[in-house]
Amino acid sequence: MSDNKKNSKFKLSPWAIYGLIIGLFLLINIFGNGFDFNSPKQTTLSKFYQYLDSNQVEKVVFSNTKASIILKKEALTTKTHSKVKDGTFGKINEKGPHYIIEIGNSELFQKTLEEARQKGLISEYEKEPESAWGEIISLLLPIILIVGLWVFMMRRMSGGSGGGGGQIFSIGKSKAKLFDEKNDVKVTFENVAGLEGAKEEIEEIVEFLKNPEKYTSIGGKIPKGALLVGPPGTGKTLLAKAVAGEAKVPFFSLSGSDFVEMFVGVGASRVRDLFKQAKEKSPAIIFIDEIDAVGRARGKSNMSGGNDERENTLNQLLTEMDGFGTNTNVIVLAATNRADVLDKALMRAGRFDRQIYVDLPDVRERKEIFEVHLKPIKKEEELDTEFLAKQTPGFSGADIANVCNEAALIAARKNKKAVNKQDFLDAVDRIVGGLEKKNKIVTPAEKRAIAIHEAGHATVSWMLEHAAPLVKVTIVPRGQSLGAAWYLPEERLIVHPEQMLDEMCATMGGRAAEKVIFNKISTGALSDLEKVTKQARAMVTIYGLNDKLGNVTYYDSSGQSEYNFSKPYSEETARIIDKEISELIEGQYDRAIQLLEENKDKLNQLADILIEKEVIFKDDLEAIFGERTFNKDIETNTEE
Repeated sequence: MSDNKKNSKFKLSPWAIYGLIIGLFLLINIFGNGFDFNSPKQTTLSKFYQYLDSNQVEKVVFSNTKASIILKKEALTTKTHSKVKDGTFGKINEKGPHYIIEIGNSELFQKTLEEARQKGLISEYEKEPESAWGEIISLLLPIILIVGLWVFMMRRMSGGSGGGGGQIFSIGKSKAKLFDEKNDVKVTFENVAGLEGAKEEIEEIVEFLKNPEKYTSIGGKIPKGALLVGPPGTGKTLLAKAVAGEAKVPFFSLSGSDFVEMFVGVGASRVRDLFKQAKEKSPAIIFIDEIDAVGRARGKSNMSGGNDERENTLNQLLTEMDGFGTNTNVIVLAATNRADVLDKALMRAGRFDRQIYVDLPDVRERKEIFEVHLKPIKKEEELDTEFLAKQTPGFSGADIANVCNEAALIAARKNKKAVNKQDFLDAVDRIVGGLEKKNKIVTPAEKRAIAIHEAGHATVSWMLEHAAPLVKVTIVPRGQSLGAAWYLPEERLIVHPEQMLDEMCATMGGRAAEKVIFNKISTGALSDLEKVTKQARAMVTIYGLNDKLGNVTYYDSSGQSEYNFSKPYSEETARIIDKEISELIEGQYDRAIQLLEENKDKLNQLADILIEKEVIFKDDLEAIFGERTFNKDIETNTEE
């Protein structure tokens, strides 16, 4: 009952207060200037005397400085007073006053009026009684209103940290959101599929908070911080949400950018306020998402030489996490996908004792993730999640969630009551390749060239041992591509040079097919050239797989090389690198041409089938080339 009373309590809007103040000022201005709703006109003293001498004035009311003139009814009908005769709503303003004049000497003016009354030129006149209250109020009321408005604004701006953006004095307050178990959506570790290693370490921190005696009884100490590192979409923030749902302690959540402000010193002030709040509610957990916004290595790219607000914020964060008077009952969780740019002082033990790497899920973990995201979706009974997991190599948890949602949307678009396997395969194609553009105008010659290009990819990859197995080839335009070939790459932990060379050769198969069939090449191989160039450069400059350069790498895992103005190798070495990259690419191009020359008839046959069907699968290649000699059979997504 009391809660309802509190909720129903009338709250005066600040805008209503502002409007009331402005209205009062307008009223003061209006009535202070002697405003009358009958709209009296300003005139001169000489014209008034003319009206008085011509017997047009009925009555005069005057004060020390002003006089109000009321004309006779006959005078209002004349053309001279046409501007003042109309009153409210177009009716004749008989009541008046009709004119206002400024008078210099009130005694002389009164004497003139008395003479006119004796002559019969004016019926009556009167003088308003003098009162100082009007002038006092008109002087004091604006001052009182201004002071009141100032006090009101000061109270608003000095409000608590939960106030709005206009609260200037609360700008140094922390913007952290305190997790509310009753109102916020609760996520538990059951909602986090896969990530067994990361979950185990995070669960241990939660267990310590729930049962600290288990660890402290033998001299153990709680970790002060844990840093979640991994590619985007792998579940770092989801793990933090699970901690918020599982831990029975206050959980403060905010982003690294919440510390950043245009005012100097605000970031450090917010860090102090955040840890102050957390210590007051300790034991507590602080989660900082995207910590690289404030945790970048100090002294990098600071070209101005002046004070760096971000570095001040980082310094305060370092002090709060492990400084002279640090309270150990506050645990800091943080997440980033740019651990290479973080400051070394932030990464050391004692601040972030644990660095938990959240990697892309493998096939078994992808199956578990699919099972979690498929729970709210109406699907067919025989849907095989293991098959779906195999069809999505390299997908993160966020990608898999997107696949499930896209599959449901595709099924609904087709007016289905449940989602089947083909809807999921279409969703994978939609995410990987883009939306089909069936209305795109493609000439027969262009269609033939696209078919030859894609058939070249399929043929070369079929002939090479280490190339990724083919799943599907299409010449239906998708996204920015005119055609595409889908492969199911093997999930390797290490890659050998022959495997990389076979993949490069298969990638160059499209352009090689154009050369073999048409004896000319086109611009359609741009993405292929970009891919093989990156692979060749990685082999030469990163992995040390080139004989001429030897076991040398120019890769910098710390990320500091991006701030250097010079390359880590000489001009002579740069020429060798360029030459070796070119020889690698051209060697695989010539190899692809040789393979296609040997299978030119089968290449044309495959292209003809592709033009006819627009989409071909593994079975179509087996019908032309026979069984693949390499023992790498996979389950394909052939339409039923």
